[in-house]
Amino acid sequence: MARAGYSIGIFVTALVIASAPTSAEVRDATYRGTMVCDKLPFSAGKAREAIEVTIAGGTVRYRHIVRLYDAAEATPEQGTGALNGGNISLQGSWKGGNRQYEAKYSGSFVRRHAELKGTQTWNDGGKTVTRACSGMIKRPLKVFLPRDKK
Repeated sequence: MARAGYSIGIFVTALVIASAPTSAEVRDATYRGTMVCDKLPFSAGKAREAIEVTIAGGTVRYRHIVRLYDAAEATPEQGTGALNGGNISLQGSWKGGNRQYEAKYSGSFVRRHAELKGTQTWNDGGKTVTRACSGMIKRPLKVFLPRDKK
């Protein structure tokens, strides 16, 4: 009977450890992923495009592909960001012809990835349209990152 109690104790301890939130280890690296944004009035459907976030020495920069039709636009959305513990916020913009937008995304890191959510506020020839976006960025495994110089 004592053995059964011991086994239950180990099981409960394992369950508590497994359900505990995993702390983020935000490292200097290039995080890559995809953002999916709602349809615009002038687009064929939802947009699913690459995003790349570079974190280096506390500085955060990002680039996000913009595609309105069949081909990617010549200029990507670009911006900067900030880290606050395991949280990230990005702010950027894009301009092409008579269309432009401001973007804001934020999320939290879990292990080596972050889920992002935010909006793009478009100005299309005087009309304002806001669309929701969400996605995820992920860094390579630690063994594939450049080693620290000491």
